[in-house]
Amino acid sequence: MKARKIGGIILTALLFVATIITIVPFIWMFISSFAPNSEIVKVTGGLFPRPSTIDNYVSIQAKFNFMRLFANSLVVAVLKTAIAIYTSAVLGYVFSKMRFRGRNLLFGIVMSTMMIPWAVTIIPQYEMFTKWGLQDTYTSLVLPGIISAFGIFLFRQSISGISDELIEAAKLDGASDLRIFHSIILPMSHNTIAALAIFTFLWNWEDYLWPFLMITDERKQLLAVGLKAFNGQYGTDYGGLFAATSLAIVPVIIVYMIFQKQFIAGIATGSGK
Repeated sequence: MKARKIGGIILTALLFVATIITIVPFIWMFISSFAPNSEIVKVTGGLFPRPSTIDNYVSIQAKFNFMRLFANSLVVAVLKTAIAIYTSAVLGYVFSKMRFRGRNLLFGIVMSTMMIPWAVTIIPQYEMFTKWGLQDTYTSLVLPGIISAFGIFLFRQSISGISDELIEAAKLDGASDLRIFHSIILPMSHNTIAALAIFTFLWNWEDYLWPFLMITDERKQLLAVGLKAFNGQYGTDYGGLFAATSLAIVPVIIVYMIFQKQFIAGIATGSGK
């Protein structure tokens, strides 16, 4: 018992140190967003800027169309997340509870796509979408993310734990597979939905390269790409960049705070299976 307590104290201390190392850069960025550039670039500057100013936040909209790009990113990220969750749940249900020839082989092929680096497929995808005339459209941003191999795996592991007898009882009552999926499977998978929602929203919110390649119209661009407006030819507006970035991470924090408990439970369920 004494050794276990000592191990717990050491583990807690390590986690505390890791938390501090992770959080400090974000705290410094947020504090620096209230500082003029002359204070940020000082080598001997303290943690708290003197003088403090809100000019960086006030001037964001004037430097680039922040609100429009923020709205674009929010709509695209939410739409891709919702579609990916639904398709992953459907395919997870199919691979988990339906019996058909080649099921395991097909599932193995889906899982093997997770081992292919995304950089390998970006050029073929770009040429394909360009030939389809989808460049400069929101469709080109949403379409590549509607199927998630990771999401399919997560839902398959979660749905496997749902009793087959429950599904058979529903079928005896005359419920179709579609009714069973919407009335039984989805409500019982809320933890998995929350976990995948956080992962997918974060991946889509911070996506830079694909929107940069596909969108040339500044009014249709996403926020992650729009932040490069603070990088000028002769220098970087660090104060404005930090202010815009601080606002950009707010949706991610809100999503995580809402789904925090379900996220932890969903990951635990998937890893346990």
